[in-house]
Amino acid sequence: MGLSKTERKLRIRRRIRKVSSGTETRPRLSVFRSNKEIYAQLIDDINGVTLAAASSRDKGVEAKGTKTEIATQVGKAIAEKGKKLGIEAVAFDRGGNLYHGRVKSLAEGAREAGLKF
Repeated sequence: MGLSKTERKLRIRRRIRKVSSGTETRPRLSVFRSNKEIYAQLIDDINGVTLAAASSRDKGVEAKGTKTEIATQVGKAIAEKGKKLGIEAVAFDRGGNLYHGRVKSLAEGAREAGLKF
């Protein structure tokens, strides 16, 4: 029997985390997508610290438009917070989600705002 949707996502997440690790100079941009919201974090895995975080629930992000438009705004917000910390490059961790839709628009928003990955 095949894998369920959640089992498949967990398998992909584990595979990504084997090779993707964040440092202080090049943190990991971790994305979590729920049905309603989207969250992004810049994580230093060596020290086990979250350097910056942004989500669609933040006050700085307008909650108007489609979910993909809001995800683009979250990507720009996390890139701006990273720029304030002196972060220019990140390792992208899509968290087991496909690089499509909201995850893709968040990544493109972060790239537009100046993050490199």
